[in-house]
Amino acid sequence: MNNNGLVTGENNPSQPLDGNYWSNRYDTGTSFWDLGEVSPPLKNYIDQLTDKNIRILIPGCGNTCEADYLLKQGFTNVTVIDIAPVLVQKLKGKYKDNSHIKIILGDFFEHEGQYDLVLEQTFFCAIDPSLRKNYAAKMPELLSPGGKLVGLLFNRSFEEQGPPFGGDQNEYQALFANNFNFKTFEPCYNSFIKRKDSELFINLLKK
Repeated sequence: MNNNGLVTGENNPSQPLDGNYWSNRYDTGTSFWDLGEVSPPLKNYIDQLTDKNIRILIPGCGNTCEADYLLKQGFTNVTVIDIAPVLVQKLKGKYKDNSHIKIILGDFFEHEGQYDLVLEQTFFCAIDPSLRKNYAAKMPELLSPGGKLVGLLFNRSFEEQGPPFGGDQNEYQALFANNFNFKTFEPCYNSFIKRKDSELFINLLKK
């Protein structure tokens, strides 16, 4: 973990970023994808939502602080998906008595469903960059008409091989331009302090 609070250099290039990889990261405590709390920019966005019944998906959910915050704020239709069996088992135990969250063990790229909002928080940076075009194509398939992709993308490069994998605003805008209108696509002003000046906040509307 570097001094920006980010994991770097932990991926062996010959090791696939599959369920076993991520289960090992969570099982051994060597994954720091979540901040231990809801990301401030997403908290601010969630606080502005008035319809507590919208269908929300969080892909690559990790320890899912965002989902926890949504549930505490009274949202009733939250779905999280992750590829790591160890993590999903833990989450299913944590939320076993809560009917407002659905926890799925699976591959995001094979997931089917319709959502009004997808929240992006450190999933995009965790997948191999070769899959980013697939990500940009999959998102509109999962979003209902008028649906939104909202969240954070790293606006920086990393010296060591990821995950996380970085990038820049021009690269991302070219990636999403065909399928989305950009309501917001700009440097984040209220990032978690250790990620200050390294994030973009996006609010993308399905075309």
